[in-house]
Amino acid sequence: MKLEEIIRILNLKIITSEKFLNRTITGGYASDLLSDVIANAQSGNLWITMQTHINIVAVAVLKELSAIIIVNGRNPADDTIKKAEEQGVVIMCSDLPAFKLCGKLYELGIGKDN
Repeated sequence: MKLEEIIRILNLKIITSEKFLNRTITGGYASDLLSDVIANAQSGNLWITMQTHINIVAVAVLKELSAIIIVNGRNPADDTIKKAEEQGVVIMCSDLPAFKLCGKLYELGIGKDN
């Protein structure tokens, strides 16, 4: 499934550049612990977190993640947005809590076969 489809279906708010929305999502990973994401997320995954600081961008780049969704109605800091734009990291926001968003992503088929 393409990132742009997920954004449309789940009504996600796009925070960073829209030029990478054609990325294919290979699966999903939900965690707020950066070391856990580094150890376990896979390239192409969609990362669900409540973290908003600049270090999430570095983790997304390191792991070659497709995008980050920040949950609970939180918004990233300005320096996070700037760094994400520079590095080509897509950040989106959702008002949903992580558990509910993960459920909706699973219903869309994200994570069922990966």
